[in-house]
Amino acid sequence: MSFLEFSEISKSYPGVRALSGVSFGVEKGAVHGLMGENGAGKSTLIRILSGDQNADSGEIRIDDRAQHYHSTRDAFHAGVIVIHQELQLVPELTVAENLRLGRFPSNGGVIQARRMFADVGDKLKAAGIDIDPGRKIKTLSIGERQMVEIAKAMMLDARVIALDEPTSSLSSRESEILFSLIDRLRAEGKVILYISHRMDEVFRLCDSLTVLRDGKLAAHHPHLAGVTRDQVVAEMVGREISNVWGWRGRPAGEVRLKVEGVAGDKLRLPAGFEARAGEILGFFGLIGAGRSELMRLVFGADPRWAGTVHVDGKAVAASDPHHAIRSGVVLCSEDRKYDGIIQGRSIEENINISSRRHNARLGLLDRKQEADTAETFIRKLKIRTPSRKQDVVNLSGGNQQKVILARWLAEQGIGTLIVDEPTRGIDVGAKSEIYEILYQLAESGMAIVVISSELPEVMGICDRIHVMCEGRIRAELTRDRFNEREILAAALPDKSVPAAIAS
Repeated sequence: MSFLEFSEISKSYPGVRALSGVSFGVEKGAVHGLMGENGAGKSTLIRILSGDQNADSGEIRIDDRAQHYHSTRDAFHAGVIVIHQELQLVPELTVAENLRLGRFPSNGGVIQARRMFADVGDKLKAAGIDIDPGRKIKTLSIGERQMVEIAKAMMLDARVIALDEPTSSLSSRESEILFSLIDRLRAEGKVILYISHRMDEVFRLCDSLTVLRDGKLAAHHPHLAGVTRDQVVAEMVGREISNVWGWRGRPAGEVRLKVEGVAGDKLRLPAGFEARAGEILGFFGLIGAGRSELMRLVFGADPRWAGTVHVDGKAVAASDPHHAIRSGVVLCSEDRKYDGIIQGRSIEENINISSRRHNARLGLLDRKQEADTAETFIRKLKIRTPSRKQDVVNLSGGNQQKVILARWLAEQGIGTLIVDEPTRGIDVGAKSEIYEILYQLAESGMAIVVISSELPEVMGICDRIHVMCEGRIRAELTRDRFNEREILAAALPDKSVPAAIAS
């Protein structure tokens, strides 16, 4: 009998069969991989494990004891902690307050803040996490917030810990810290469910593996000896994918976006670049290199105090997103939850929200036009949903990303599309679909700017790459000069940049 046992778990939503009779077990002290395409049922299974949702049928057993959850609190008391891809932190509270939320040390009803900060600081240090416990969550990077969530699970001494795409926002150094923590938890006899699309991580960390496809058990591997990456990909998608990138060349046209000497509070060194029609321009660098900060200045999401932005040869104010959008420049943020989707609203509303000024007649919305627009992009971008009325939060990460792309494509006159971490937390099949959308947009004459922390991704889909480090562009390479070692050298602080690639 396994320590954690899923038995015939099924779950349906209106128009969707999310899980159908899923059964597998995980041994005590094991790291178990859970893989599958977006929409395969992984997130639904984890929500049921966490007590966030109830299965229609089936049973979960922990240490040979059947679990009957009525809430996430019940799962917590059973020793289950789930760290979701969309982080569950309170932005206005400090790191220490988030880690001790609901469990503040007190004396006579008075919170002992000094004791709390000291205790959390000691635990973070022991775990190798270098974050000031007094900082507010809203001041942390996405990667730092992820480390706080992981620290929370460790401090609560859970028996079962599920990690959903835990390294999607982590730097290489932070990932190594996480891997060390997982090894420590395994040695302590914890059960770790590791949900990831990163094949190298799964094969490095996991003792066993389960693959879901279309809500059903596609494969269960009690041991990974002899299991190949190509085999797992085929089990995930039901077909062979020989080349996930699918790159094809295009002639670069006129400059669509020209940025000169842009700087602001979060990017103090002036930076500039050009993006051409028909081109996919990549920005690579470590977390904190300044890539996202630069694009937020271009888009007007953060105030800039220096520099100019030209769109199709004309200077634009771009002092806020309103100006940028109307000049034809749009940005898909790396944080889909906070800056992308509008939670609690339908796919139709999410697609039309930016372009509604085009759909109004005499102050009244043309509902039929909005419905037609939504249906058009659901079909064109292959958004998997039973209905345009579906709440966008019920979609997989890949389909949420397509909805955000559809929102900007529904705008009129967009010439430059900036996408920040376009495939974060997205499976290999959905990645191919996202890349194909970007290629088609570039072929239509758009300039595409892609920010990615995954070097294989920028090398796989981009025509040209800028490498950023410590707030400045250190290197520029055309596709015929892509070299992994030189790109990484340019991305690392205190490393000399080869003269051949220096910008």
